[in-house]
Amino acid sequence: MKLVVVSHKVCWPSPDATSGFSTDGGFPFQMQYLSEIFTGTTLVVPCEPESKTSGVTPLSGNNITVVPLSVPSGRGMRRKLSFFWWLFENGRLIWRSVKNADAVHAPIPGDVGTIGLLFALILRKRLFVRHCGNWLKPRTVAERCWKFGMEMLAGKRNAMLATGGGSTSPSDRNPNIEWIYSTSLTEAQVSSVRERITDFEKPRIVVACRQEKLKGTDIVIRALPQILDVLPDAELIVAGDGSYLDQLKSIAKDFGVLESVTFCGKLSQKEVVDLLRSSDMFCFPTSASEGFPKVVIEALAAGLPVVSTRVSVIPHLLASGGGVLLESRDPKELADAVIGILLDREKYAVMSRYAKETARDFTLENWRDRIETFLQRSWGDEHALREIGNKGLVRPL
Repeated sequence: MKLVVVSHKVCWPSPDATSGFSTDGGFPFQMQYLSEIFTGTTLVVPCEPESKTSGVTPLSGNNITVVPLSVPSGRGMRRKLSFFWWLFENGRLIWRSVKNADAVHAPIPGDVGTIGLLFALILRKRLFVRHCGNWLKPRTVAERCWKFGMEMLAGKRNAMLATGGGSTSPSDRNPNIEWIYSTSLTEAQVSSVRERITDFEKPRIVVACRQEKLKGTDIVIRALPQILDVLPDAELIVAGDGSYLDQLKSIAKDFGVLESVTFCGKLSQKEVVDLLRSSDMFCFPTSASEGFPKVVIEALAAGLPVVSTRVSVIPHLLASGGGVLLESRDPKELADAVIGILLDREKYAVMSRYAKETARDFTLENWRDRIETFLQRSWGDEHALREIGNKGLVRPL
C-alpha cells in the first residue's frame, strides 16, 4: 500500500538525505517510522529552494520520496489571503499525488494538510488524519472546525487520531477517534540512559522549546534569583529560538541573572537530547496551546525531574511521579518546586527513576506499532498488510 503525506512542514534540500531533503523537529523521525508500515511513502510538502544546515535532520525511511511544493507566503491573515493563489499554483501537484496513492495522511491543524484531507475525501481514498494541536482546548474557529470535522468523519475508511492521552476517549461524539502521542525517541535512546550523576551544588536547569511568550521561559528566568539565593552556582540553559528570545535576554539582564543564563539558540534533536542528558532538571511552565510536547518526553527519558503546568497532556505524563505540576505560573512557586527537588537527593532519585520508566512507553517503535494496529483495524486491511509484509515489502507483523 502506497501512502502520501500532505503536510505544511517546511523542508530544505539536503544532499546527505536519501530523499534529497531534510527538515527539523520530530517530523523526520516520525516519517521514517511511519514509512515502515507501507510499501512506499511520498511526502508532499513545501520546500525552500536553499539548504538549511543547522538544526535539521535528513528525511529518510522505507522508500520515501519528496514532492516539493512552493512555500506559502506570509503569516496570519496575509497567509490566508495569499493561500488561494498558492493553491492555484500547487493544487494540481497535490491532486495528482493523492490520486496516485492508496492512502492519504493529513497532519492537521494546517492549511496544506487540510487540502490533502479534502482531496482524499473527494477521490475516496483511505484517509488517516492525525490532529497534532491541542485537541481538548481548541482556541480558534479553525481549530474548532478541524475537531468538528474529524468527529463527523471518523470511521471506516477515515481513520482519525488525536494527539494527546488520558483515561477517557478523545471524543464523546465519535468513539472511532483514538489518542496517539508524539515522540522523536527510539527504544535504543531511552534504554541507553544510565543512572544520573548529579552535582547538586551546581545544578543545570534547562528549558528547551520555541521561545514564545506563552511557553513560560520568562517565568523560569524571573524565578532564578530565588533559586540562586539557595543554590548560587545553579545555571539556566535556554535552548530554542523564537520571536520572544531577545525579550528573554532583556528580562535576564533586568533581573541581574544574565551571567547565570546560557542562550543556546536553535538545536537539532540530537543536540537537545545531549543537552538534556548533561542537565539536572527541566522546567516548562507553559500556558500555550500544547498538543503533545515531545520535549517533555525527551526530558523524562534523560531522567530529569520535570516542573511544568497543567496544560494538555502534561498532567498525564507526570502522573507516575516524574515531575511536579504547578498550580500557577508564579515564579516563586516554580522556584520553591525546583529548590525542593534539588535539596532532597532521595526525592530527586525517585523522581528520576519514575521519569525514565514513563518515557519507555513513548518510543517511536511503540508509536509506529500503535498506528499500524489502528489503521489495520480501521481499514480492514490486516490480512493484506500481513501478506505484503511476508514478501518483505513492509515490516512483517
